[in-house]
Amino acid sequence: MSEIAMSVSKELPKIECDVLVVGTGASGMSTAVTAAHRGLKVLVVEKEPIYGGTTARSGGWLWIPNTHIAKELGIHEPAGSARTYLEHEATTHFDPARVDAFLENGPKAVEFFTSKTAVQFDMPPVFPDYHAEAPGGQPGGRSMVTRPFDGRELGPRIKQLGRALPELTVFGMMLGSGKEIWHFMRAFKSIESFIYVAKRLTRHFFDVVRYGRGMTLTNGNALAGRLAKSAMDLGIEVWLKSPVKKLIMEDQVIVGAVVERDGVPTFIKAHRGVVLATGGFPHDIERRAKHFRHAPTGHEHYTPSPEANVGDGLRLAESVGGWVDDTIPHAAAWVPTSVTTRKDGTKGVMPHFIDRAKPGVIAVTRQGKRFTNEGNSYHDFVQDMVKANAGQKDIFSWLICDHRTLRNYGLGCVAPNPMPIGRHLRSGYLKRGATVAELAKAIDVDAGALQATITEFNLHAVKGEDPAFGKGSKAYNRYQGDAQNPHNPCVAPIETGPYYAIKLVIGDIGTFAGLVTDARTRVLDANKNPIPGLYAVGNDAASIMGGNYPGAGITLGPALTFGYIAGNEVSGNNQFASTEAKSGAQSAA
Repeated sequence: MSEIAMSVSKELPKIECDVLVVGTGASGMSTAVTAAHRGLKVLVVEKEPIYGGTTARSGGWLWIPNTHIAKELGIHEPAGSARTYLEHEATTHFDPARVDAFLENGPKAVEFFTSKTAVQFDMPPVFPDYHAEAPGGQPGGRSMVTRPFDGRELGPRIKQLGRALPELTVFGMMLGSGKEIWHFMRAFKSIESFIYVAKRLTRHFFDVVRYGRGMTLTNGNALAGRLAKSAMDLGIEVWLKSPVKKLIMEDQVIVGAVVERDGVPTFIKAHRGVVLATGGFPHDIERRAKHFRHAPTGHEHYTPSPEANVGDGLRLAESVGGWVDDTIPHAAAWVPTSVTTRKDGTKGVMPHFIDRAKPGVIAVTRQGKRFTNEGNSYHDFVQDMVKANAGQKDIFSWLICDHRTLRNYGLGCVAPNPMPIGRHLRSGYLKRGATVAELAKAIDVDAGALQATITEFNLHAVKGEDPAFGKGSKAYNRYQGDAQNPHNPCVAPIETGPYYAIKLVIGDIGTFAGLVTDARTRVLDANKNPIPGLYAVGNDAASIMGGNYPGAGITLGPALTFGYIAGNEVSGNNQFASTEAKSGAQSAA
């Protein structure tokens, strides 16, 4: 036993458990629920006064191939197609053992959580992979969204559940994905949608009056709530406002950690291990400067992730020999964002997931020229934005549309008709010009260049065509567009003034660069040997996607799956001998 460990053991109050989980997002809570279901005593600690982590403000989508949910919809993938797809996407960073563990255990995790806990999912059969046309890509059956959840089932603990990102809410209400958004977009175009929206808003306002917040939890808030309810049902203790200060190692084995609760350091003795699930490093300025090439000082980046996600888990692991893979091509899941001013004067960060694909929307550089297919995935869009700004000190672009498009679909934080737009104009978030030339002046872009870009785009857009970049040519483009738009779900001319623009900068929805782990979630040292007693899941572990973003839910899908793997691993329910042997054989072939 080390001298430090002996001192801690003697001097601090001690609490014992089987497993200590650090973090309350999807990966941490799925670990805790799995381990507790296997009969272990689990303690979960969270440094924030709220629980849910990034999951609580996320879209709540999970990407997991070959689930029973897909098969019940009649979707049966060709054997090996998911592995082929991930190998194509991850390229040089394809990790056969971890990918095989994910693909083998993902369906088992979904079966476990949906049959044994409060977690439930819904799957739209036609949600395509982001690169559905690539080898192994599929038009649907891999992405699922968390089913809405009644927050009243959490009782008093609903008060500590992290809230949805304000920029993604309507009157503080986070809309469910898919059909619900469709109804809200058509509220004044369809009687059916108007009635649906009226009922939804009425229920929300009554909840706010009675409970202080909406009780119909959707998307990531629903996933965080459902996992919390599952933990409550199993009697799992969750400590809030309880940061981990250091890991304790005895005889080269992690045996616990020092946790500060109510200002009092306590030694948590964890007999089966410590699992790190602190959400990665999106707000770690120093690490951003090291890993994000577009942010040389670390400040040229705008993330909607919780401010508490500063790489705590990475630093804890590094202090005992763990290491972060810094060779991954893209250190985070990039997303174009815009920075808005909230009603209370604070700044908000809006991720642009859907609006770029709508008909009548284009993106241009500071030179007034288009540079990409705007309907491509957010991760791909940002990469093209970086290339288009090569040699520039700061990286940004402008999202452009006309009045008809703005009022039909909205743009960024600007909601569609009948919501007012004046606040966004006054704050400078939304730029406007009566003509294209006036808009160009407002955004400091050459008027002739911008007019030429829009004229060329319109020439083909009237026929639903985009020969320059092929907007609407891919399955994912079309899914995010408007199926009722003539000719092409993603293309329409920009011709009805006034004209509008919103500035896009680079953000992320989670980091990819993380601790090097094996297929059993064990943290590895510099020699790639496991550090006994230490595990990492979620964004604290290096992504199995190799720095790419193959489909909706490729962070939460692995988070739930590897949480399930970690929970089984610490309980001694080791299921990986066959997986590792198979991966080794395939690698050697």
